[in-house]
Amino acid sequence: MSVAKKDYKRITTKSLIEMKANGEKISMLTAYDYTMAKIVDTAGIDVILVGDSASNVMAGHETTLPITLDQMIYHASSVVRAIERALVVVDLPFGSYQSDPKEALRSAIRIMKESGGHAVKLEGGKEIKESIKKILNAGIPVMGHLGLTPQSIYKFGTYTVRAKEEEEAHKLIEDAILLERLGCFALVLEKIPAHLAEQVAQSISIPVIGIGAGGGVDGQVLVIHDMLGMNNEFSPRFLRRYMNLYEGMTAAIGQYVADVKSSDFPNVNEQY
Repeated sequence: MSVAKKDYKRITTKSLIEMKANGEKISMLTAYDYTMAKIVDTAGIDVILVGDSASNVMAGHETTLPITLDQMIYHASSVVRAIERALVVVDLPFGSYQSDPKEALRSAIRIMKESGGHAVKLEGGKEIKESIKKILNAGIPVMGHLGLTPQSIYKFGTYTVRAKEEEEAHKLIEDAILLERLGCFALVLEKIPAHLAEQVAQSISIPVIGIGAGGGVDGQVLVIHDMLGMNNEFSPRFLRRYMNLYEGMTAAIGQYVADVKSSDFPNVNEQY
């Protein structure tokens, strides 16, 4: 029997768990600034991820590693000021939680206090369980992240699909169960085989949100710059482009340049 879709005025961690229980898919996109977050929230997105992917798409770095905690707080606070409905999840950046659970807690507290974010996301499983426990014990909601974990790119050496081999797949399932047991409210699975992602989603009660993890999970997340076609150099198999803003924006800017050069802009109706 189908369950009527609930109209959520404000999305919370509890809302996401209800959505999974009711079979309603969860939509999630990244945002890094006030203007874009306002648009994304108004469009009805469930979750906004202030991702450390800002290191790539906003700052031009090759990896997510260079972005700092202060920079993540800046981006997150800009996003939080824009939203009225969405749940805002903020990535803990590389180096702010892996080595020391106390440092992890300090980092998470700074994000919550200084940005107003609603939850934090950490990459990893068993190896960071003490950091997760410390953060959760302070009452801060945690979203997990398994599969391809971009902060570990130099360990993996490549952005290829993860957990194709039985040993790694088994560890991923164990880590997913562990994260639920620790108290994480949701889990991101990145770039793993679709059948494995579906198996994980069916094995745990918390929502599983995929990126390059097939359609058998509880929701999907994409980087906003990628799905709007602002970045024409990134074309993974899992990406669906809903616009081609790169072409549209370059054409519009080119037209503006031409109008200024030819004195067509401003015209008599565009001046005082």
